[in-house]
This record gives sequence, structure tokens and C-alpha cells, in this order.
Amino acid sequence: MSEPIRVLVTGAAGQIAYSLLYSIGNGSVFGKDQPIILVLLDITPMMGVLDGVLMELQDCALPLLKDVIATDKEDVAFKDLDVAILVGSMPRRDGMERKDLLKANVKIFKCQGAALEKYAKKSVKVIVVGNPANTNCLTAAKSAPSIPKENFSCLTRLDHNRAKAQIALKLGVTSDDVKNVIIWGNHSSTQYPDVSHAKVKLQGKEVGVYDALKDDSWLKGEFITTVQQRGAAVIKARKLSSAMSAAKAICDHVRDIWFGTPEGEFVSMGIISDGNSYGVPDDLLYSFPVTIKNKTWKIVEGLTINDFSR
Repeated sequence: MSEPIRVLVTGAAGQIAYSLLYSIGNGSVFGKDQPIILVLLDITPMMGVLDGVLMELQDCALPLLKDVIATDKEDVAFKDLDVAILVGSMPRRDGMERKDLLKANVKIFKCQGAALEKYAKKSVKVIVVGNPANTNCLTAAKSAPSIPKENFSCLTRLDHNRAKAQIALKLGVTSDDVKNVIIWGNHSSTQYPDVSHAKVKLQGKEVGVYDALKDDSWLKGEFITTVQQRGAAVIKARKLSSAMSAAKAICDHVRDIWFGTPEGEFVSMGIISDGNSYGVPDDLLYSFPVTIKNKTWKIVEGLTINDFSR
């Protein structure tokens, strides 16, 4: 057994965390021989609920969980972290202006960035989930100047998985058979799901998605809007935002950071745009196709961008 790693989940009393924590504790993310000290952070009014989550995690009797700590204090939560999964953010309420939402979240993520700077290991990997994820991630990174910017990423894997799932449904295959879709840009309805480099396995052969589907108008129309608006569609149907699928996407994202991406495959994540070859200005937090090796991501360079994608 290796030394335990310290993993923080913020917003730990919330919906997404409730779907996420078991997967972290059972070895699905960091491997079946990696012991974990799991730290749960939430705001003071949520501590009663968080106690219930703590009890449930204890009752799961998971052998990899060396300790579970529930706290509302940043100095406890951020101490000596190996991984920080920042799920908690201020949700948008009815009648709330977007700029007010941004202001509230900038405050939260400035504080959390400063806490990472002060208490966490400099090698900490930080994954931002709370929306607006790109902005929140950049804010946290800027507030932790001594932690490498490359250690920060935000979740666009849910959009990536949604795109894979739509292609798989349309072709009657499983999502596993679809690879190399790309989410460009922001985790919002302005993102661009791009399948011009995606491949699908059909009858044991890898085929380009455009060739496999032979339905350009769907790929350039309904497919894109379905992926862009999927989050809103889930809220409309369920009266709650995506939690199970978001938790699964977080697991995929963090597992890939930890273990790397399979040969010949790339995934989407929001990262710092410095030095990319796609004309995206530096110092933005932007979703790119990446490969990951030794816990370090690299933007996939040199993919041709067709006129439609531009």
C-alpha cells in the first residue's frame, strides 16, 4: 500500500459531491491500492448535512478511506493537499444578474486560491467544477501564484461525455466506441463540440464520425445545440442540475490526470491557454483537446480546423 493522499472536495454537502464521494472512496479514481484521506469542506450552515454525509461514508466501510474529515475551516481543509476538487460555488438564483453571480464567485475562488497558496502542497492538482467554471478556475489560479498554472484545470469533461453519448446513441454503439471528440472554449452554451477529428469503432474498424454518420446537417445543427443545451434540458426535466453525470465526468477527468490518457486518445479540459497553436490568446482558461502523461497535460497541436469549425 502506498502513502495516503489528501483529497479535498468542496461543496461536499451538495448533490454532485453526494454522487462523487463514493467513487473516490472505492478506488475508482486513484486506483485500488491508493489509500485516501478525504477532506469535506462546506459552509457553516451546511455542517449538519455534512455530518450525515460523513456518517454514510463511514458506514460504507471502504478499506481505502484512511480518514474522513468534515470541516467548515479553510486552514483545516486545504492543509497539505495532493488534490483539490472545487465543486462548491454560488448557484444562480431566480432574478439574479450574471454579473452579481460572477462577483460572488470571484470572492469565493479568490479565498480558495489564497488558501491553496497558503496551506496546500505546491504539487497540488486543482480541478474546478463550480460554475462559471472557467472564470472560477482562472481566479483561483491567479490567487495562488506559487502553484504552477498547469496544475489548475476546469471540468469540460461532462460536455465531452455528452457529445460522445449523442454520437453513440445515433450510431447504436456504446460511448466506449467513440473517441477524440473535442470541446472548445467555455463550459457554457457558447462552447463548441467538435467531432471533425472524432473516431468511432464500427465492426472492429475505426471510422471518422462524419463518414460513419453520413448526416452532416445533424452534426452541424441539432447535435451541437443538444450538447450545448443539455444541462438546461436536465434541469427542466429533473428540476435539479446534473449531478450523477457531473460526478462521473469529474471521476474521468481526475483519473486521466492521475493515470494519463490511453495511447492515441485525447480528452477535453479547461486549461491555461498559454502558447497554444490555435490562435487562442494567452492567459485565458479555455477548453482544449489534451493528452496526459506523468500527471502533466499537453495540448494536442496541429489539428486542422475546417471552415465550419472556425
